[in-house]
Amino acid sequence: MSVSADTPDLTRTDPRPAAPLWVAMYHSVGDCSDDPYRITVSPDRLDRQLGWLRRRGLRGVSMADLLAARARGEGKDLVGLTFDDGYADFTDNALAVLRRWDCGATVFVLPGRLGGTNEWDPLGPRKPLLTADGIRELADTEGLEIASHSLTHVDLTKADDALLGAEVGGSRALLSELTGREVLGFCYPYGTVDQRVADVVRAAGYEYACAIDPGPLTGPFALPRVHIGENDTSWRLLLKYRLNRLRRRPVPLAPPEPLPASVSLPSPASGESPVKETP
Repeated sequence: MSVSADTPDLTRTDPRPAAPLWVAMYHSVGDCSDDPYRITVSPDRLDRQLGWLRRRGLRGVSMADLLAARARGEGKDLVGLTFDDGYADFTDNALAVLRRWDCGATVFVLPGRLGGTNEWDPLGPRKPLLTADGIRELADTEGLEIASHSLTHVDLTKADDALLGAEVGGSRALLSELTGREVLGFCYPYGTVDQRVADVVRAAGYEYACAIDPGPLTGPFALPRVHIGENDTSWRLLLKYRLNRLRRRPVPLAPPEPLPASVSLPSPASGESPVKETP
């Protein structure tokens, strides 16, 4: 049985459900020669993948734009493009490709690792992350959305209340201060989420959250996504697109039930801020 995790900002007057969302999950865009986790696509492959979308009458947009269109009963020709971890190669390699195909995207960044590297991947290779200036530049770019991937990329389902509060609420506050914009979206590190974590994300003021395969959870705080990699040629993209329509349910857009009174944003532990930009 599914468990709803809705938000009131996505209600619509039309009670009929729309088609399932199709949200592509990318990470790094660059050299794929050393890629043990298969998180990297080459700029050329990304170019061909976006071209495939456009030839099918589809256009990639940010999650905020996709959900806003669906809330209006529109956007059947839109797909979500998301880039996790906030790698610096997004600016160097992905942005020009997105512009070529008139696409937008959401970049999920880690304000607790500004200018750092992907230390959470034990096998490497080490990839530089966006700096504060890099995030500000992207936030000012038309069609792009900056959203939170937590502070430091930990499994939130294993975090205690203090750490969960810092990673969820602290990252939103820091990104809002950094960009001068309200941060609407969240992405669960490793894609792992349970009801406790989803409730805290909602209590922190986010309007949606992306997972990978959220299991029994449904709604805009448990949005499933499709991993896209270097091996995804046009026929594989077509297969993934069709399977998504068969396997996924439409996002419930009915008015949500209130959060339980016991659910609130945990207070972060006192002490020095974990945000330090790497020199």
